[in-house]
Amino acid sequence: MEKIKLEVIGITYSQTQTDTYALVLEDCRTKKQLPILIGHAEAQSIAIALEGIKPPRPLAHDLFRTFAGSFDIKLIEVVIVKLVDGVFYSQLVCTDGTKIAEIDSRTSDAIALALRFECPIYAYEPVMLAARDVENDFTEEKQQSHNRGGDTTSLDDATDYDYSFFSYDELEEQLREAIAEEDYEKASKLRDELNKRK
Repeated sequence: MEKIKLEVIGITYSQTQTDTYALVLEDCRTKKQLPILIGHAEAQSIAIALEGIKPPRPLAHDLFRTFAGSFDIKLIEVVIVKLVDGVFYSQLVCTDGTKIAEIDSRTSDAIALALRFECPIYAYEPVMLAARDVENDFTEEKQQSHNRGGDTTSLDDATDYDYSFFSYDELEEQLREAIAEEDYEKASKLRDELNKRK
C-alpha cells in the first residue's frame, strides 16, 4: 500500500469545538492538507516540539524519547494507517537495531514523538482519500470563521498578549518565568516576539 509523506504545517484553534485544536499536516507532493482534531495537552506538546522549547521538567513525550534513547530504541517512522468514524489511527515503527516493531498509537501522540525523534510521518493513500470529508469540514470551519470577521487562530494566538511595551531583557525574563511555570503557550508567544526583534 502506497505511503504518502506528510509534514506538519502547524496548529490552529478550533472555532467550533471548545478546547480542541486542528493539527494540520500536508502532503509533501500535492500540498493537500490533512487536519486532525486534537486536545489542548497534545497541541501544547506538539507546539513545544515545533518551537524547540525545552521545558524545565520533561513532558510525557520528552520522557518517552529519553527512555527509548537509553535503550537504543529508535523511532523509524510514524504511519497514519486508517480513519474510522472520524478517528485517525496510527502506528509507531520502532527498532532496537535487530528487530522492527509496529506499535499502535493515538495520532496526536505519534506526531508529538515523530517531531522529537525527527523521523518522517506518512499516511496510507486510502486514509488521505477517506479524509476528504474531514478536510471539507475544516475548510468550511475556516470559511465560517472568516465570514464572522476572523480567521482560524493559531495555538500561539489563542490568548492575546501585548509585549510591545517591554524591553528585550524584560521579555527574556518573562520567557524564563513562563517556562519555569510551564506556561508554554505564553513562552511560545514571547519567543516569537524576541525573534522579531533580533
